[in-house]
Amino acid sequence: MATAVPHIPPKQDLPPPGGYKKIPFVRVPPKSYFTGFTMIGTYVAVTTVGLGIYYLTAKKVKRDEIEMRSAQNVIFPLLIAERDREFLRQLRRNRDEEADLMKNVPGWEVGTWYGEPVYKTLPEDTLVTPIFKEFYGHTDWKSYAKRAHIKLWS
Repeated sequence: MATAVPHIPPKQDLPPPGGYKKIPFVRVPPKSYFTGFTMIGTYVAVTTVGLGIYYLTAKKVKRDEIEMRSAQNVIFPLLIAERDREFLRQLRRNRDEEADLMKNVPGWEVGTWYGEPVYKTLPEDTLVTPIFKEFYGHTDWKSYAKRAHIKLWS
């Protein structure tokens, strides 16, 4: 025998007494901190101060550029002279290396082709600039390749 379950009516979810509060859907404009005249005045002031600082900095940059150009103009002849000295040193090293390599070859004189001068119409004290491969003829391959890459791309 089953006992009878008493009938309890279901509890409904109803609005609170007085109803729900209103849903806000009206546009709320943001608070204005500055007026148009304040923003324009601020822009003019910041621009004026910025231009003043730029003017002072530009004068200093121009002075520094003039000083750097003067320093480059002063040191340029020294750098050219050092480059020329190193070029002549390398020619001397090449000549000494040729003399060392060919010391066992009979009739070989350094700077000639078996005793015949290569340039017959030039005076003996004239420097003939060697071609690139002759200049780097007695160096290692890595130095030659590095310099050839720089020479070919510049």
